[in-house]
Amino acid sequence: MAVSSIADKGSTTRSSDSRIWNNPTVRGVFWQIALIVAVVGSIYYLAHNAFENLERQHIASGFGFLDREAGFDISEKLVQYEPSDTYRDAFVVGLLNTFEVAGLGVVLATILGTLIGIARLSKNWLLSRMAQTYVELWRNLPLLLQLFFWYALLHVTAPGPRDAWHPLPGVFISNRGLMFPTPEANPTHKFMWIAFFVGIIATIALDWWGRKRQETTGKPFPIVGAGLGLIIGLPLIVFLATGAHMKLDLPSLQGFNFAGGASFSPELTALLIGLVVYTASYIAEIVRSGILAVNLGQSEAAGALGLRGGLILRLIVLPQALRIIIPPMTSQYLNLTKNSTLAVAIGFPDLVFVANTQMNQTGQAIEGIGIIMATYLAISLSISLLMNIYNARIALKGR
Repeated sequence: MAVSSIADKGSTTRSSDSRIWNNPTVRGVFWQIALIVAVVGSIYYLAHNAFENLERQHIASGFGFLDREAGFDISEKLVQYEPSDTYRDAFVVGLLNTFEVAGLGVVLATILGTLIGIARLSKNWLLSRMAQTYVELWRNLPLLLQLFFWYALLHVTAPGPRDAWHPLPGVFISNRGLMFPTPEANPTHKFMWIAFFVGIIATIALDWWGRKRQETTGKPFPIVGAGLGLIIGLPLIVFLATGAHMKLDLPSLQGFNFAGGASFSPELTALLIGLVVYTASYIAEIVRSGILAVNLGQSEAAGALGLRGGLILRLIVLPQALRIIIPPMTSQYLNLTKNSTLAVAIGFPDLVFVANTQMNQTGQAIEGIGIIMATYLAISLSISLLMNIYNARIALKGR
């Protein structure tokens, strides 16, 4: 009897254990804890191993080097910088250069890609085939190869400063880069900038009010025209009220190079052209697919009401297509920003260029790579956040 009782208890215990283990919730919690322990343990092992190797090779660790003198110059900078400045200042210069490329690239690629995408749907056979050829050509060539092509084109094909191409008044293209005029600094310009930002804030507030008004009355508010009037009109009013002080600083040939105005170096010009042309080929397909996804009956109904093709596209088709276009467009903005790291291949001093120089001088590669990773992660998350906010605003909302 005792043996039988013990056997029954053992059987009951195994049955209870089996029931606990077969519980999906218990198993899920167990494997998640096991995964967390494995990840944390791996990170600890790798970090401990790295610090031991650095100490064995007498290589300093940490970010104390940021306060040391950099000792190298940066050819292109948006803020004042000298070789005697710190590594921290050098990283700021590289970061601003990255922002410059990413910001200009996103704007120009969006404009070009939208135009090419619309052209692909044109009823004009020649225009649509030219747009298709553009997409198929640039989308299927490696981006790095395109950057080398544009860089070589500017250095080999473009003439010297004395024979520079002169496509527009005050604009010159040579093997020294792209030169263009800029307004001369004037104290009244700061008030124009203030008026510009006031116009943006007023447009946002007016858009919010217009949406509320439309929900209440059903009458749409012409926010595009009103917004452009505020953003452009307010600075123009300030410009006229302060005496219309506007004098252009024109580039002019002096010796072997141009002086005055502003310029884009061959490296920056080639990088921008390559990124814009390449990314625009993807954006064009996104725009085309978004427009095609809008029911054809929408365009037919608008045409029956007497709207012309341009108005149908602007007022009926594109607002609906945006809900489809925005998510994949966000991916292309992220790709363009991350692809800008290829600037190091043609010598443009972006963040990666500065970090590579720092790593070669200090030997602290982990910290340099960490700065690059953290920076691009922050930029990518910021772009995603802004695009998701905009996507949420234009999404259809159920009542």
